[in-house]
Amino acid sequence: MAAVVITEANFENEVLKSDKPVLVDFWASWCGPCKMLSPVVEQIADENPDIKVGKVNVDEEGDLAGKFNIMSIPTLLVFKDGKLANQSVGVVPKEAILDLVKKA
Repeated sequence: MAAVVITEANFENEVLKSDKPVLVDFWASWCGPCKMLSPVVEQIADENPDIKVGKVNVDEEGDLAGKFNIMSIPTLLVFKDGKLANQSVGVVPKEAILDLVKKA
């Protein structure tokens, strides 16, 4: 399943009310490390139907990024049962991302 574009308007429905864990990637188009991580995030979305994957463009959704104190990108947040359960900053390997979700 492809990653969902997350905005302030759909955040509650897509993330907080999701019946499965949600991996949210905070990124920007000008960010080199984000470009390195993006294919990994997309691969996780395609290979793991039990995980919902969303992407937040921090340039377009500054208020949403501010709400979660996103200071560096890429930042990955994991939500489970409507609550922030785990996070990671920077480029990390696919296995580490999957572990973040499993431990949430």
